[in-house]
Amino acid sequence: MKKGAWVVNTARGAIVKKEDLAEAINNGFLSGYAGDVWFPQPAPADHPWRTMKTPDGSGNGMVAHYSGTTLDAQARYAAGVKDIIDRFFTGKEQNPANVIVANGEYVTAAYGQRK
Repeated sequence: MKKGAWVVNTARGAIVKKEDLAEAINNGFLSGYAGDVWFPQPAPADHPWRTMKTPDGSGNGMVAHYSGTTLDAQARYAAGVKDIIDRFFTGKEQNPANVIVANGEYVTAAYGQRK
């Protein structure tokens, strides 16, 4: 990236290598990072994004992750839970996008992303 740029992540925390980002902020190569998603989530107390700052003390624009609290998101969650329960009790196969663990193994594509 260009020196002095800001990174604004509106996607997923896992698309950014946390240590590399913190180093680029801390040494002043990047002017800052803004996002509302952590990887992993919840972030541990020693997560490098909690303390990263440019040499002048700025550059950290992390905010609380709140997208799941909107009314639209709550309606989607409720519909998804209803679909999962309906499929379970009627013996239908689950939508693969909704399955995280099967037979004691992670089967979600999100598992195994950068840690």
